[in-house]
This record gives sequence, C-alpha cells and structure tokens, in this order.
Amino acid sequence: MIVRVRGRALPDDEYVDLYADGDRWTSDPVPGAELVAGGWLLPGLVDAHTHPGAEEPGDPMDEEILRADLNRHVDAGVTMIRSPGLPGEPPEWFGAEPGLPRAVHAGPWIAQHGEFFDGWGRRATHAELPALAAEQAKRTGWAKIIADWETGDDAVPSDVLTAAVQAVHAVGGRLAVHSQHAAGGEAAVAAGVDSVEHGMWLDPGYLPDMAARGTALTPTLSVFQAALGRVRNREDTPRKRWFVSGAEAHPALIVAAAEAGVKILAGTDSRPHGGVGDEIRALAEAGLRPHDALAAGSWAAREYLGLPGLVPGAPADAVVYAEDPREDLGQLAGAPRRGRFAGCPRQVS
Repeated sequence: MIVRVRGRALPDDEYVDLYADGDRWTSDPVPGAELVAGGWLLPGLVDAHTHPGAEEPGDPMDEEILRADLNRHVDAGVTMIRSPGLPGEPPEWFGAEPGLPRAVHAGPWIAQHGEFFDGWGRRATHAELPALAAEQAKRTGWAKIIADWETGDDAVPSDVLTAAVQAVHAVGGRLAVHSQHAAGGEAAVAAGVDSVEHGMWLDPGYLPDMAARGTALTPTLSVFQAALGRVRNREDTPRKRWFVSGAEAHPALIVAAAEAGVKILAGTDSRPHGGVGDEIRALAEAGLRPHDALAAGSWAAREYLGLPGLVPGAPADAVVYAEDPREDLGQLAGAPRRGRFAGCPRQVS
C-alpha cells in the first residue's frame, strides 16, 4: 500500500504533503496513494538509550522479550532506537524488520574486571579495552564502555578512554560511555567520547568542552526521578547520599548543558519499554523548552544518528498528532494517530 501523510512538520512548522512509496518519502504525487494521517507531524520518536531483550540485569538475550520490547516502543511512536549495550548479539532481524524500530547498537557492554552486572557484557583490562571497543564498533558502528560503577570504584583512566576513542574512530565508529560519578565524567569528556550516558555528577565546567567536541549527553532523567523518592526513604548510606545528591542536581545540569550547546538525547534506560514520552516531558519539566525537549526525542536525535527528517528521500518514518505537541506534551502519553509508514526499514550506523 502506498500511503500519504500531510500537515505541519516539525521542527520548521512547514506544511508538507508526503508519500511513502516503499521505504522513502517523496513529495511527488503517487497514483493510488491512501491518505492515512494528517495533523502535526514529527519524523518519528527516538529512544537513544534503551536495552531491550531481557527482563532482569544479567539475563541472556531472549528474542520473544526483544520483540515485545520493540513493539512497546512502536506503540509509543518510536521509529528509531539506539541500544548502547545489549544482553547479547541481536538477531539479524533487529533493526531491519518492517513494523519495528530502526536500530543502532553497541553490542554487549565493555567494563573493567569486577564491575557491571554479572552475566552481561565483557570484562577487559585497560590494555585490552581499546581494541575490544574498536572491534565492536567496526561491526556495528558503536561500542559502549562502563567508565565507572559503584561508589568508591576507580574509574577508567582518561588515557585509556582516549586510546579507545582513537581506536573506535579509526574504524569509523563511535563510542558511548556510561558515567555516574565525577571521575568517570571527567575522564570521558577529556577523552572526547561521542556520548556520555547518564552523566550524573558531571562537573558543569566541562560542558563547554563537550559542546565544542560534539559530545552528546543522554541524561536518562526520568528513570532517576522515578527512583529518587524510593531511595530517599532508604537507610542512610554513602551510596544513598551519592544517588540522592546526584539525582537532585541532575535537572539543573541538563539545562546548563543545553544552554552550553551540548546536544541532549532522550533515552529511557528502563522497563517497561516505550517510555520516551516520559523522558521528553521530564526534560521539559527540568527547564528545557518544549521544542528542545521534543528535538531530543525526535529530529535532533535522528540527525545525530544519521537519519534525516520529513524530507523527500528520507526514511518513511513519522508520528502524527492532532495538535502541536509542543503546546501539549501530554499527547505523547497516548499512542500517536499513526506511527510507522516504512515498508522495509534498514539498519543504519
């Protein structure tokens, strides 16, 4: 079926009339096209930090769970995901099956010995880490390193992360780094990684360097906010103080990052999947303009991941809302009027 959508397209508020003939948009009228949606058009929502395929940390990849997780994303209007870490190598259909989100991924996580969840990821010495990251990025376009983990652990040194960045970039890939402690964030920014995941306790003084180098921040704000109330009620420990203080400061850090010119990406890092609308609203509640919060979960994230928006020749992805979603982000809580028009999505890097 050849479909047609029309309406006001974000981010430019321009009227568009597009036809999905196969997997690409065209503005040329196509005979027999069916008008399936009209209203306010976004070029598909993006969850830039999601780990589908397993119920609990440490569980192996389960294809049935993976498919269910991806369908939850689709139901929420997500047409593109980035998985900076997976429970295992995904099946061939991941990111390529019609009706499910396009995807980029970093394969299993890479961590120092003694850190991260048992059963997940690969452990490496500092000497092994750059080559391991480059090997992964050469295959899938991305690698993911856990720069820090528990309170009191030593972070991966900046010279090791620098070597990893250089090795990954040499094979044409990009490097995402998990950081929730000050030392890990400092090392990641100094190394020039491509994206800092979470970034809790990141020193705001490093934000201009991130902006200058094009390092993105995926703050996963909504998952921290959801946990904050529960953690506040726990017994006082160093870990509780670390989390509560860092989570309370996180919204202001995100706003400062946006004001410094850092690209913000919306990512959920939580189960159940399909909650990117919660993340977009959390970013707006933290102080980002609704336009910029939506960008973090749509057109700006797509651009960062190599996909154009609602223009001829672009992948035929869109979500359509009855009203301007910037005026009412609550619309993201329900299913969009239409989600995915692509006939044969392809994996991109």
